[in-house]
Amino acid sequence: MTTRRHTPWPGEPLDDAGARAPHAGPAEDVPPLWDTTPDEGPAPPGGTPRGRTPGLRARSADESPPLRDTATDEPATPATAPATAIRHATARRAPRSAVSPDDGPLAERLADAVAASDAPDVVFALSRHGRRTVLSGGTAPAPPLPREDLRYETGSAAKTFTGLLLARLIHSGELSGGEPAAALLDRGRPTSANPVTLAHLITHTSGLPALPPGFYLRGLPAWHTNPYARFSAARVVDAFLRHRPRHRPGTRWRYSNYGVAVLGHALAAATGTPWEDLLTGQVLRPLGLRGTTLRADDSGFDAPGHGKDGGSPVPPFDAGGFQAAGAVRATPHDLLTFIEAHLDPTGAPSQLAAALRAVCRPVLRRGIGHRHVHTITWFRHPTDGGPMYFHSGATLGQQAFLGFRPDTGTALAALCTRRFRAHDPFLAAAYALLAEDE
Repeated sequence: MTTRRHTPWPGEPLDDAGARAPHAGPAEDVPPLWDTTPDEGPAPPGGTPRGRTPGLRARSADESPPLRDTATDEPATPATAPATAIRHATARRAPRSAVSPDDGPLAERLADAVAASDAPDVVFALSRHGRRTVLSGGTAPAPPLPREDLRYETGSAAKTFTGLLLARLIHSGELSGGEPAAALLDRGRPTSANPVTLAHLITHTSGLPALPPGFYLRGLPAWHTNPYARFSAARVVDAFLRHRPRHRPGTRWRYSNYGVAVLGHALAAATGTPWEDLLTGQVLRPLGLRGTTLRADDSGFDAPGHGKDGGSPVPPFDAGGFQAAGAVRATPHDLLTFIEAHLDPTGAPSQLAAALRAVCRPVLRRGIGHRHVHTITWFRHPTDGGPMYFHSGATLGQQAFLGFRPDTGTALAALCTRRFRAHDPFLAAAYALLAEDE
């Protein structure tokens, strides 16, 4: 094993102190599967939100496309679900072994969140100090298999798996994080004075746009079905090798599905291992995530997605060349296992313990007053008891929210099968649950 070199994360190491940041809320409606995490999110009804400077423009939905992260920097404003949605959302308890009699109030709050989410299929899976409570329901008839046993698309929340993989490779000594991505993808290529490194790609400081040039034109014929499937891995890599940055890497933060997709290809090239095998061998298998995969199949375990109307079927998401940015689909229990490992790295497989601690460490601040704090992969907001970590995502027909709070020992995986729309109540409900102090 080689000695691990210093990892050139953008910015200086940060402590846990800092002013209280605004809460997250849903982003503006945008084309599916992209991350829309603007520096300043849209204001909720009723005026200027807390902590926001008036006059700053939110990034338009048209500036960024599918595979999105729907976490923004504004207060969550839980919407009240229509009466019909609440009436037809039948919350189903997890197996009795997963629900303690002491969890009554918590189960009620989860049931309320399921009903308020107003989607065909909804699952809220919460673990508190290792004790799980899982409730599911929805506006659609119950599927043949229990909703909590199905695999759901995580969209941009899949980037937390990619970040953990990179941290694992760094802590094993295989990489430092400072390697120029272009040199890994094109051996023998001269290195520029200010190259885009692996660290830049995972922290969205590479200077790359949200999506590569030509994505819209190529994806347009399948824009309402599977635009990412039309942009292959070879096209992603070729676009990156041709890219000429407008800003020096490491100087600006801009959320980029494109950048994390490039990272996946660079890691595969550096290790000589296909992406799917690399993630499976280094992360999924050690954590025992047998209900997690990178593509849909005909097993019947994949939850079907739906459009904004909650009824129109949407085909399973195909990430094309963007696997590292959003291909993970998993069961609620697998996602809880993944998140619980972040809460207690000492109980995780030894080869992942250091990496799990590393991805919880803040590495940069951004925005006015440096009030937005990020780790390698997680958004990090303060609470009265300590920091909370989260990441959300969406595809053309599904949404996901993953988060955890060390101070309360809480892990949360929330999933639903309805495409994100303006003022969507699902994310607000998930964030509010994680933000609860008890």
